[in-house]
Amino acid sequence: MSDPRLSVFKTYKLYVGGKFPRSESGRVYEVTDSKGTWLANAPQSSRKDARDAVSAARKAFGGWSGATAYNRGQILYRVAEMLEGRREQYVREVAAAEGLSKSKAADQVDAAIDRWVWYAGWTDKIAQVVGGGNPVAGPYFNLSSPEPTGVVTVLAPQESSFLGLV
Repeated sequence: MSDPRLSVFKTYKLYVGGKFPRSESGRVYEVTDSKGTWLANAPQSSRKDARDAVSAARKAFGGWSGATAYNRGQILYRVAEMLEGRREQYVREVAAAEGLSKSKAADQVDAAIDRWVWYAGWTDKIAQVVGGGNPVAGPYFNLSSPEPTGVVTVLAPQESSFLGLV
């Protein structure tokens, strides 16, 4: 009879600038499911980690905002494709983390995938919907065109955290 295998405990790292650095503090906090069972360790970020993330986002901003709307849509759609390909894994993890039934977790994962597809579809249409000519008094033209303006921070809610992140 073979010995039982040891559990491989997951300790996540940050994701900043396309890399996975450890938090500056080196501290982690426990992520538990709805019943208090340990799921993973998550990094406890510091102010320096937040500044590093903002700096990395600002560096990436030029490339992202300079990409065509079609290209940005393709990138967002690719995220939806990857989520769809690993759907069962996400359903299991959402169910465990939030104490949901498999069907409710599947509904959340499906809604997240659908949102990625929805946002991907809007990338090349938003300018036509919210942009355009604005009437002004006088012999002038006033045109509006939406464009990227900066960096956004996202805080996902505890309830429906996966869907809230999307």
